[in-house]
Amino acid sequence: MAFTVQLDTAFFVSSVLVGILYGFSVLMFIGTIWTLTYKRRSRDINRSMVATATLLFLLSTADMVLVIIEVEDGLMKYRNMFPGGPESFFTDLLQEIFIAKNVIYTLQTLLGDGVVIYRCYVVWQSIWIIILPCMLWCGIAAFGICWVYAPRSSSPVSGGSYDQTFITGEMIWITAFLTFTLATNLFSSGLVAYRIWTIERKVSAVRATKRKIPLLRVFVDAAILYSTALCSFIVIIYAYSSAVFLIMGDMLIPIISIAFYMVFIRIAISRHTQDGWTSETERISTLQFRIQPSQSGSRQNDVSWPTAQK
Repeated sequence: MAFTVQLDTAFFVSSVLVGILYGFSVLMFIGTIWTLTYKRRSRDINRSMVATATLLFLLSTADMVLVIIEVEDGLMKYRNMFPGGPESFFTDLLQEIFIAKNVIYTLQTLLGDGVVIYRCYVVWQSIWIIILPCMLWCGIAAFGICWVYAPRSSSPVSGGSYDQTFITGEMIWITAFLTFTLATNLFSSGLVAYRIWTIERKVSAVRATKRKIPLLRVFVDAAILYSTALCSFIVIIYAYSSAVFLIMGDMLIPIISIAFYMVFIRIAISRHTQDGWTSETERISTLQFRIQPSQSGSRQNDVSWPTAQK
């Protein structure tokens, strides 16, 4: 038996959760930009990461604005004017706000999955390894287009509600969209994690410090976060009510941003640490080169060099 949820209550709770997640994603965006640009020369800034983080922030901000407008329209402005009340208002698939939010979520998903696929290519340096993820990405784009334009061909039932249309048609596109996104994320992230793990295992025999394991954990944590959210919403569609996903699906947008900000921050910190370690090594090597000629004839100075190095 399906669990009955008041849609106006579900939307209000969802909006509060979206606001909390969005606020957290804003903090992580600020941290991402700061980590990528702080004490770095212009040529050393990873512009692709900055651009991707900025696009994710802009898309999540646009969605947050639409959520606020929808809350005002559904719960206050048109509460007693819309046929069927707030529940029918929040399940009206032909509203411009609803279509705009679908477009934003589709664009953000395509951007995020595209970054994951590109990351997989960079790690493996092989075009063959990303053929399947690219095919899945094209499927995501196709189902996203169908998800956006399918409501235009539907007709409302009594009271202005589109719930039946959503169950019979829209749910199919949304489920396929989420499933392909989940498969792309798991497959690409799994390939990246496996590649990092195999490289680390090969080089661990020749050096004592393991530098990439924390980065590997961040990739895995981000993949688990996003995959868990996707699985949860797929379960919500079938176990509870399809209309609940229609309302609560906005929470996926800040979750996508948070997952990618996690990875961007960790990559930037890892590169900054590696650059600092390399610079320190070069400084010590230069210092050693300068001191060595004046100490070439003295065993005592040679013995005392490690103390100077420290």
